[in-house]
Amino acid sequence: MSRQVKPGYARALDIRRGRVDLSHGGGGRAMVQLIRELFARHLGNAYLEQGNDGTVLPPLPGRLVVTTDSHVVSPLFFPGGDIGCLAVHGTVNDLAVMGARPLWLTAGFILEEGFPLADLDRIAASMARACREAGVQLVAGDTKVVERGKGDGVFITTSGIGVVAESCTLSGAAARPGDAVLLSGTLGDHGMAIMSQRENLGFDTPIHSDTAALNGLTALMMQHADGAIRLMRDPTRGGLAATLNEIADQSGVGVLLDETMIPLRPEVEAACELLGLDPLNVANEGKLVAVCDAALAPTLVQRMRTHPLGREAARIGTVIADSHHFVQMQTRLGGRRMVDWLSGEQLPRIC
Repeated sequence: MSRQVKPGYARALDIRRGRVDLSHGGGGRAMVQLIRELFARHLGNAYLEQGNDGTVLPPLPGRLVVTTDSHVVSPLFFPGGDIGCLAVHGTVNDLAVMGARPLWLTAGFILEEGFPLADLDRIAASMARACREAGVQLVAGDTKVVERGKGDGVFITTSGIGVVAESCTLSGAAARPGDAVLLSGTLGDHGMAIMSQRENLGFDTPIHSDTAALNGLTALMMQHADGAIRLMRDPTRGGLAATLNEIADQSGVGVLLDETMIPLRPEVEAACELLGLDPLNVANEGKLVAVCDAALAPTLVQRMRTHPLGREAARIGTVIADSHHFVQMQTRLGGRRMVDWLSGEQLPRIC
């Protein structure tokens, strides 16, 4: 998004009826016009206006945290969000759960020939809104166009830069036996919103994605944790099950969950039963898992519940000593079952 164009350079884009064509990715006038009249109109700022092949950023105190993610969700627009806000939220959240303050994003767009400009405009506007709400800026970008039938509309890759305090040492290898496992809210909302849309499932209460930027919640948690938070993770692809198995493996511990304490919306539970899915494996885009000192857990849960994205926060389990690094769950019926890694691709194109 670094190229600039003078006013009146070409006839204005017909965003309402126009479509992406191969010239929009060819490096010429059409591409410059797309960047200026569509992307920059929503996402423009002083960093993008530098107009160079790279953006010069100011120095920062503390340590830098960098992350990157690609977004291929289908459908592009779903109840509660779209690929635009999802691309922002996903990268902001990867920084936030590291204890970092997200600052800047970059974005790469792979567009398919024939994609409606009106839909692209809607996606750019959604990204801009998500950036404003999360307090981040898009500082660099790129656009490519592939032939019709080879891109499925839009793919977006975002990278993020944040800053973390020198004293912050959150790590997936830091969980200890006796620690508490916390969850910020209900499971499976994003994944089942996508699947219900794909399968045309109608419920009395519609399922909406939970996609949201978590940096406000994580900042609140870090403010009141007094160094007792060991780690945070956002349970996206693979859901809670994959996230906890990753933690158990990194830390060399086991995890024991309490099924009765895991928050789950009735409509999500019904949709999972209908489709034969385990909600522990379903993706989330606005939830986090935290492992903390057990003594702090009640206070931290109460603090989380004061934030809009943590109102249903709960302690859902305990870290235990286990040389096998198993994740298990105490069921409602009193038995135990294994909570294993997802085998295969349960929900493709979910984020």
